[in-house]
Amino acid sequence: MHPRARRLAVLAVPALAAAGAMLPAAHGAAATVTGTVTRSAAAGPRPAVHEAADTATEQRTVKRFWTVARMETAKPLDAPGAGDRHFAAAGSTGGSARSAPAEVPAEVPADASAARPATVAPSLTAAARVSSRTSGSSWTAGGTVAKTTGRVFFTVTAGSDAGRNASCSGTAVTSANKSVVITAGHCVKLNGAFHANWVFVPGYDQGDRPDGTWPAITLLTTAQWNSGENMNYDVAAAVVAPQGGKSLTDVVGGQGVAFNQPRGGQTYAFGYPAGGPYDGSKLVYCSGRTFDDYLSSQDQGLSCGMTGGASGGPWFLNFSERTGGGLLNSVNSFKYNFASYWMFGPYFGPEAEAVYNTAQKAALT
Repeated sequence: MHPRARRLAVLAVPALAAAGAMLPAAHGAAATVTGTVTRSAAAGPRPAVHEAADTATEQRTVKRFWTVARMETAKPLDAPGAGDRHFAAAGSTGGSARSAPAEVPAEVPADASAARPATVAPSLTAAARVSSRTSGSSWTAGGTVAKTTGRVFFTVTAGSDAGRNASCSGTAVTSANKSVVITAGHCVKLNGAFHANWVFVPGYDQGDRPDGTWPAITLLTTAQWNSGENMNYDVAAAVVAPQGGKSLTDVVGGQGVAFNQPRGGQTYAFGYPAGGPYDGSKLVYCSGRTFDDYLSSQDQGLSCGMTGGASGGPWFLNFSERTGGGLLNSVNSFKYNFASYWMFGPYFGPEAEAVYNTAQKAALT
């Protein structure tokens, strides 16, 4: 894990503003809507682009690599050994038992204070599992989200986890090339190197791959994550190769994407947590109203007990429990060790938009 994830920097509000904290759309770039995808009027900085399995031979090799056994044994990335925050990909629920620093305000957002690390409750009825607010229950209602959300598998190529097969989560989104998956930055690159053997498995369900395995042709992330693994810009995309002559969203559909939206909205988060009490076999969700991180990032927070492997899973605005569709507006990114009942996700501003726009224009051959 990189040093930025090992320490907590408690910043005052003026310091955040001086550092260029992202503001809500009402105070920043204007947002416009085109079709199912919300786009801002301003162009973002150029993202980092990495060629992955960009030939048919490489794609076949990557697909063969991911046997059932390798997928079942792929684990979330290890949590850092010290420090106050860890990626949502970390393989624990946040092991530090110490209290929050004295500088942290005693008050917490009203919607964030009630939840604590959750376990899946098998005794819940189907109706109870789909509610307006949850901190980590199995999603049983089907719909678009069950088709478009999936597990991401890859091999880490640098750092202490080099050579290890790991997992995250991701989402198929509407795009010009019908082949874009949105995930977290650390799910495509970590410790200065892009991951290898990268695939997306939409609709993963207890080992089943109902809609196939989709190798990445191209991996993209923000300039800030690429250069310094800045937690505020922990966003990435993958362009995946067509399978059987069909593009990804022709097969599974796609979610809309929203940028430069007001903060504090009602949000649904999804992912495939694989750290206890979860095992990565099922799609899990949380819901509630987001709040600004008042500790050390410009991210938004959500009460959510999902654990390792949920990283990169989608956050939706305007989500419909009936259809399973919404506008993707962030991804699961990190947690604080002393507050494992909160999940944080990056604000989708111009940098995230630039990643998306570059990805959707990428060639598939």
